[in-house]
Amino acid sequence: MARPRTFDEDRALDAAMRAFWANGYEATSTQDLCEATGLGRSSIYNTFSSKRDLFRRSLDRYNELMTVPQVALLEDPELPPLERIRLLLARVVDGEFENRPHGRSLGCLTVNTVVEPAGRDPEAAALLERDQEVRLAALRAAIDTGQRAGEIAARREAGELARFVNAVIAGMRVCAKGGADRAVVEAIAATAVDALTP
Repeated sequence: MARPRTFDEDRALDAAMRAFWANGYEATSTQDLCEATGLGRSSIYNTFSSKRDLFRRSLDRYNELMTVPQVALLEDPELPPLERIRLLLARVVDGEFENRPHGRSLGCLTVNTVVEPAGRDPEAAALLERDQEVRLAALRAAIDTGQRAGEIAARREAGELARFVNAVIAGMRVCAKGGADRAVVEAIAATAVDALTP
């Protein structure tokens, strides 16, 4: 008869997510995961089957934690659409500077994964693609609403501007991870808002 689990699987998953986020997939060893989660190797492998499976589940958890509140903000009918985007960019800046060990931000687990293992991991790539589709759809809807209201420039189609804002957010995260200070990242965000303003 199998012994019951004596740990909180969600807590272990969150700890593993933070380890992958800080170190990347390749540089996070099984020992690092044991130390982060407080679990032994057998518990990790019995629960998550492999490092790759644990990484995919961590990535899915990260996307849930980050994307759900971003989409809620972009869909907030109480705020003008351009303000939703400005606040989203401000949240990105705040998030990058909340965790800044050694003078550098952790960046974004999603962006880090695009750069590191996604090209070699079709399942991780599919997770990233689904997450991006959700974020782009919310951005596109907010921008379209703003264009119809005349508060967002209509020189470009809403989908193109959504991809632009998404790329700006990724760039902000990479800059912060590279060591850029807050003023630099805030200036990038302000320039993006200016580019959307008629």
